[in-house]
Order: sequence, then structure tokens, then C-alpha cells
Amino acid sequence: MSLKDKTVLITGGSRGIGKAIAIALAKEGANIAIAAKTAEPHPKLEGTIYTAAKEIEQLGVKVLPIQADIRDEEQIKSAVDATVKTFGGIDILINNASAINLSPAEQLEAKRFDLMHGINVRGTFLMCQHSIPHLKNSSNPHILNLSPPINLDPKWFANHVAYTMSKYGMSMIVLGLAEELKKYKIAVNALWPRTTIATAAVQNLLGGDFLIQKSRTPEIVADAAYYILSRPSSECTGNFFIDEEVLSQEGINDFAKYAINPDQKLMADLFLD
Repeated sequence: MSLKDKTVLITGGSRGIGKAIAIALAKEGANIAIAAKTAEPHPKLEGTIYTAAKEIEQLGVKVLPIQADIRDEEQIKSAVDATVKTFGGIDILINNASAINLSPAEQLEAKRFDLMHGINVRGTFLMCQHSIPHLKNSSNPHILNLSPPINLDPKWFANHVAYTMSKYGMSMIVLGLAEELKKYKIAVNALWPRTTIATAAVQNLLGGDFLIQKSRTPEIVADAAYYILSRPSSECTGNFFIDEEVLSQEGINDFAKYAINPDQKLMADLFLD
């Protein structure tokens, strides 16, 4: 299914995986609405909605940068309305925005708990809720959450239960909406990387340059997202995709180009055995 002239609304699209997905889809002719918080340059975070939009526009598509905090329902409504007003509808919703904190329960501040659940679960749910009426009008509508397969091994809860709950919340949205929206032929899927990805979160919060060297570039997730979103929505829903597996299904098995440092052993991502 062609993505040319399709409208993609993506949260957290100013940098990292979100921006990489936006670029991959723009290369296929999709118009992009970026909803993200960063409108002014940040000392520790690369890029803003405007710098990302400028980069994507050079690919010859229309781009709408939208400053939005998805913890605020009114800002979600405004982002959806602005996208529809500018492009005439929404064909694809990508819930990429996410907060991470791997602190154990005893050390996690309440505001950090609220941040993760406000963005990862509540924000994702409300982005879906307000986009669904417009997705119903699309010829090949998709929702894609950047969330993991639900793995109930206690080891994934033991050290960071709050973060795990929030990411599994995003995944439960996939499970529920895939069934609820099947009658409208709206595909709802999840995508998760096999390895850690070189993003600002990995650099600043998790492992610094040591972990970056053991990671892949965001482009592997972006390429997998492209193949998922190109599939017929009526035949592809309720899946928990892993980036490597998606690419393998498309005949791509050489992942060396995605490695930050080909000489380093890759680090498996969370929630995958």
C-alpha cells in the first residue's frame, strides 16, 4: 500500500526514533505532523519540532510542527484538529512519545511515576481516542505504538516496576484497540527493537556512550515501521512486532549497517528474552 500523500501524525517526532520514522515515511511521500514538546533548543537534547520539520520538508512533503504536551487532553485535541485542518484527515497515528525512569519502587518519586503514566499510558490512549474518528475515514488506517510485547517474567518487573507498568499499558492499548477497531479495519500494532537504540534517553539516562556503542541507529526501527504501515490494515492488526523480524519478513537479514559500532556486541533491549 503506497504511503504517498498519506497523513501521518507522530508524537515525540522531534528527535531519535520518532524523527527517523517521520523521515522514512516522508521519503515515501507521506505528509507529516510532528507533535512534540520541544519548541526551543535544549542543552542536552538535539533538535526541536521546527528543526525536524525543516529537515523533513527537504524531502518534498508537507510538514506541520505542533508543540504539544500529550499529558494535556486539550493539547491533544488541538494537535489532532490542526492535523486534520492542514491535511484533511489522518491516515496513520504513531505513538512514539515516551518517558523512562528505571528507578526501583522505593526510590521513585511520585512525579516521575505520574510523568511515565501520563505520557506512556494516558497520553497514548487519548491520542488514539481523538484520532479514531478521523482514522475511520482513511482507506488504510494504522495506529502504531512503540511498545514491547507483554512479557510477564518477574525479572522485567523486579527493578523498575513503574516503567514496566507504563510500557505494558501502551501494549495493552494495542491489544484492546486491535479488537475494538477491527470492524473499522483500523490496524493497531506495536513495534519494539531487538537491541538498544542510540537515542537521547540511552545517552542521558541509561548508559552514556558505553551503551550507545552497543546500540543500533533509529533507522532500523524506522525501516520496520515503514513496512508495517505499508501493509493492508484489514490484514495486519494486533501484532507485537520486533524490528529484526519485520525486516526479515521483507527479505532483509543483513543488519550490519544499523550498528553504531560494528565491533561491539549489541545490547538486547528490555522485555525481550
